[in-house]
Amino acid sequence: MKLKCLPEDFRVTELTKRPIPGRGPFALYRLTKTSLGTPEAIDAILKRWNLARQQVSYGGLKDRHAVTEQFVTIKNGPRNGQMQTNLELTYLGQTDQPFEAADIAGNRFEIVMRSMSDDELACATQAIDDVTLNGVPNYFDDQRFGSLGQSGEFIAVPWCRGDYERALWLALADSNEHDRPTDRDERQLLRDRWGDWPGLKADMPRGSRRSIVTYLVDHPTDYRRALALMRLDLRGLWLSAFQSAVWNRLLAESLRDLCRLEQLRDVEFGERPAPFFHSLDESQRWELAGLELPLPSGRLKLEGGPLFDRLQRVLAEFGLEPRTMRVKYPRDVFFSKGQRAAIYLPGNLQHQSDGDEVYEGRRKLKLSFELPRGSYATILIKRLTDENAEREGLPG
Repeated sequence: MKLKCLPEDFRVTELTKRPIPGRGPFALYRLTKTSLGTPEAIDAILKRWNLARQQVSYGGLKDRHAVTEQFVTIKNGPRNGQMQTNLELTYLGQTDQPFEAADIAGNRFEIVMRSMSDDELACATQAIDDVTLNGVPNYFDDQRFGSLGQSGEFIAVPWCRGDYERALWLALADSNEHDRPTDRDERQLLRDRWGDWPGLKADMPRGSRRSIVTYLVDHPTDYRRALALMRLDLRGLWLSAFQSAVWNRLLAESLRDLCRLEQLRDVEFGERPAPFFHSLDESQRWELAGLELPLPSGRLKLEGGPLFDRLQRVLAEFGLEPRTMRVKYPRDVFFSKGQRAAIYLPGNLQHQSDGDEVYEGRRKLKLSFELPRGSYATILIKRLTDENAEREGLPG
C-alpha cells in the first residue's frame, strides 16, 4: 500500500462551529495550501504583506504532504486575499477574536490508498467494518514526534530532571532525520566540539544556534539560561512531544489491561510500537467508548488506583515520577492540561474501491470521513493495514 503518492491523495478540511464573521479587528481567512507546511505558508503570507508574526493566529498545523484548508486570523490584516505558489488565502470577513485550537470542531479527510493488492484491499475493507463498530485507539501519530532525534531521547526528560546541559545538547547537537544539509553540518560541528564555545562561534554561520553559542562564550556553564533562550514555540513542541509519548504509553497500558492478548496487535509507529485492538466484546466496547485519559504532568492530581499505577510504570521508564513531570525553569512554557478520549469513531466514514490509474494492475481505496479535533487520520490508515502487515511480517 502507498499513501500520499499525489498531493490530492490526502485532503484535509478544517471544520469549525464558530459563527460567521461580523465585525472586529481580526481579519479571518481560509488558507488553502498544497505540499506546504503551515509555518512555511504563514511565513510566505507575512513576508508578502510585511506583517509581524504576533499578528497571526491559527488553530493547528496541517500536513505538508497534502492539500489542506484551515482558518487563519490576522490582527488588522488586509481585507483581501492573496495567491502564491502552492497557497491561496481567501478573505472571509472580520471577527472579534483570533482563531485558536479551541475553535476547531474537527477535520474532514479525503484519502486515497494506492498500489493495493486484492488481499490488501480485502483486509482493509474488512477492517473498516470493525472500525465502524469498535473505533480506533486515539494515539498521537508520528507527526507529533518530529523533534525526537537519533538518540531517541526526549529533550523534555533531562529538562524535567534539571539537567539543562543534556537538554541543550539534545536540542542543538542531536541529529534528526528531518534536518536539512546545513542543519546536519552544524549539529555535527556541535557534537565534535561541544564546550569549545569561542571556536564554535568563529566557525558557525549566523543563525539561532550561533546565537546560543555566543551566549555560552560569556557564560560557559549557564546551560539553564541558554536553554531558555531557545525559541518559545520550539520549547513548547519539546514538551508536547514528550507528553504525547507518555499519553500514548498510558493508553497502551490501559488497552493491555482491558483487552485479551488475542484482541491486540502491536503496530510500529510514533516513538515505539503500540497495540491496536479488534473484535471487542460489548462490555469492552462500552468501557473504551467512555474512557478518557488525562494529559500527564506534575499538575495531575491522582491518588492511587489503576491509572496512577500505569502512569508510574510509564514514567519510571524515563527515570521520572508523576510529581517530577514538570519544568521548573523557565516558566513561560508548561505541559498541557486536559483529557483526551481513548478511542475515536470516524464520522460519516465512506469508502470506494477501484483500479489504480497510477499503479497499473493494482487497486486503490478512496476514503472520506470526519475526525474530532486532535485525532490523527494516519492512525486510522494504520489500523486498516495492520492485519495485512501482520500476515506479511511487516510493520503496520
